Amino acid sequence: MIQEPCAARSIVACLFIAAAVSCTGSSPNAGNLGGSASSSVGASGSNVGGNGAGGTTSGTLHAGGTAETDSAAGGSAATGGTTSSNGSCIGATFLSSLGKSSVMIGATMADATANSAPFDGRYLYLSGGYFDGADPCTSCATGCTTNGTSCANTAGCGWWGCWQWDQDPPGQYVANFISTTSGATFNSQAHPQIPMFTYYEVLQASGASEGAAEVTAMNNQTFLHKYFADFRLVLQKIGTNRALLHLEPDFWGYVEQSGSDPHAMAAPVTAANPTDCGSSENSIAGVARCLIAMVRKYASSAKVGLHASGWGTNMDVLSNTSASFDVVGEATKLGNYLRALGAADGDFVVADMSDRDAGYYQQQGRNSWWDATNATLPNFHQAFTWAKTVSNTVGKPIIWWQIPVGNMSQNNTANHFQDNRVDYLFAHLDEVVAANGVGLFFGAGDGQQTTPETDGGNLVARVKAYAAAPRSPCP
Repeated sequence: MIQEPCAARSIVACLFIAAAVSCTGSSPNAGNLGGSASSSVGASGSNVGGNGAGGTTSGTLHAGGTAETDSAAGGSAATGGTTSSNGSCIGATFLSSLGKSSVMIGATMADATANSAPFDGRYLYLSGGYFDGADPCTSCATGCTTNGTSCANTAGCGWWGCWQWDQDPPGQYVANFISTTSGATFNSQAHPQIPMFTYYEVLQASGASEGAAEVTAMNNQTFLHKYFADFRLVLQKIGTNRALLHLEPDFWGYVEQSGSDPHAMAAPVTAANPTDCGSSENSIAGVARCLIAMVRKYASSAKVGLHASGWGTNMDVLSNTSASFDVVGEATKLGNYLRALGAADGDFVVADMSDRDAGYYQQQGRNSWWDATNATLPNFHQAFTWAKTVSNTVGKPIIWWQIPVGNMSQNNTANHFQDNRVDYLFAHLDEVVAANGVGLFFGAGDGQQTTPETDGGNLVARVKAYAAAPRSPCP
């Protein structure tokens, strides 16, 4: 975790509309959010945890191929999906519900950047510690603490609910972000953006170690009560506004690595949240389903989705280098697990490509590049085959999130690292769409990475060019 003042935040961006004050929150290294990978390379790939570093799994894929048939090794067909290359277009249905008719482009970025191009959306994290009482504070100025530190105009309040002027009610941080995005402009004209909230609280608020311990933390009624109460406050602040809610990146991957059946993994849902989920299943699957049900109850215009981690099945599929590996089979396994959690009750699935620029990782001795020619593995075609299979299996479209912002004109110094994903994606939007992609949200997963403010204007230029010829969500 990174502690830094508001002005320096690149991940958990502080928005102060009512007043400018100092605050500090926890900025996660997210995307593949942390955790070291234990790599055990064999014929079928690499066995990974956390961020999948050093993994060598892979599979063969074909540009725009259907997930049902594109298996390198005769893998199983995707099941449970509602779309295919010649079926209905789930992307169009989803986007229409948001008032959109083309693939969304968003980012985490500064206000000036957000208004410099016709972005469709903007995201930020809700993460860090919780209030010290059983339920959210009713005032930030009086009697509210996190880990014993007052939230009254201090830089030490770890709870997102008081990341604002302490005279504003708790949760105003979310309301301010909604106000800012809805009031976005481009070329002096109104151009509202859709706010996306990445709710990333289990790891930091529970105090558990990353991985299996997070899953165990959900079996603590005291913590789970606070967890649901905090999420309820988020939803109440969203209200009837349009928004995207991205739930717990990495966590569901750790759940899958911790047990084959999420219905059998204990969590006291009914006791922790009798208000909203008194008849729910007392399991980790019950937690996921309760969160989605709460969105329907309190934020009826919001859309919600679970995160699909490419390493969740213990194979780091997106870093895969073995041409014989069954990408479709592995993605189907992940999609079915997400369905068991309740992902089909949501609206979309979130996937990530990497949590750092490839140039940064290269300096650390790790190769995270994807081959833009798609001649060698890992590459983009592999990622799209995996994503389409997950999407078809769950029956929901894909939003790619926290995509590295670097480009090849950067010099591989702090905030200026190289990557090829921005340029590839805008040049191959047909492949994004063929894989059921409905959104590309760009952002740095760490304070040292390239951002929309440090990339030499590349992302903004790409978004402007895209707006002149937006891509339909249907193949």
